[in-house]
Amino acid sequence: MSKQISLFGLGAMGKALALKYVETGYTTTIWNRSPGKAEPLVARGAKLASTVADGIEASTLILICLLDNASVKETLSKATPSLPGKTIVNLTNGTPSQARQVSEWVTSFGAVYIHGGIMAVPDMIGSPHSVLLYSGESPEAFDHIESDLAYLGTSKFLGTDPGSASLHDLALLAGMYGLFSGFFHSTALATSEAGTTASGFLQLLTPWLGAMTHYLGALAKQIDDGDYTTQGSNLAMQVAGIQNIVKASKEQGVSPAFILPIFERMGRAVEKGHGEDDVSAVIEFMG
Repeated sequence: MSKQISLFGLGAMGKALALKYVETGYTTTIWNRSPGKAEPLVARGAKLASTVADGIEASTLILICLLDNASVKETLSKATPSLPGKTIVNLTNGTPSQARQVSEWVTSFGAVYIHGGIMAVPDMIGSPHSVLLYSGESPEAFDHIESDLAYLGTSKFLGTDPGSASLHDLALLAGMYGLFSGFFHSTALATSEAGTTASGFLQLLTPWLGAMTHYLGALAKQIDDGDYTTQGSNLAMQVAGIQNIVKASKEQGVSPAFILPIFERMGRAVEKGHGEDDVSAVIEFMG
């Protein structure tokens, strides 16, 4: 007898999640506000629920991947009598406070709630590079369904605060967008004159960023220890260097907007007496 799962939401990510369970042999019940999106999955063997209640009642484990957490509450509110005894895994992107609010609301109807964050694009689902973050008030409930969730990628349970998965999800995305902003700025600067291509510059940038990634370990230890003693170039020297980046960018017709936020924080750290410390001291000025 196959295992059963229900999945609500058939955007690009929801489709990828549902397809993985269909391929794995689960009896997969799907629901979407626009039923037409379900047709390709139904053709592959999924079952389309005509109502939210039907989708919830079809399985004990319910995965939700909608546009936002307001949509999650709106959807589940149509079938709250069906929630007792169900395990709701909400993979919808949102803030930590939203996750906590949805958790409190769902559990008030007798369901178990686990919040999740997907660190992958749809094509990565089920691959070793797909990482899913989870948190919720019942670690035992997570342990019970971990084998079901493992088909989607590597699972990491981050504790009993329902908001923890969202917090770490958004923090990781912030790191990613910081990387992207550095790539766009540096590439625009390098290619501002004829003769350099983005692909050519990337051959220089990639190993440099790889080397700097190793330096993050030292910075993390300094932050944890509260000891920002420099291991190389101090903040005052680095601020002077960034001034040249800003000046050169303007001269080359490239906006320095992406680097100005950290430049401002580093300048504040120097003004507050951290000029001889490492760049890790900037963490004190993120509030």
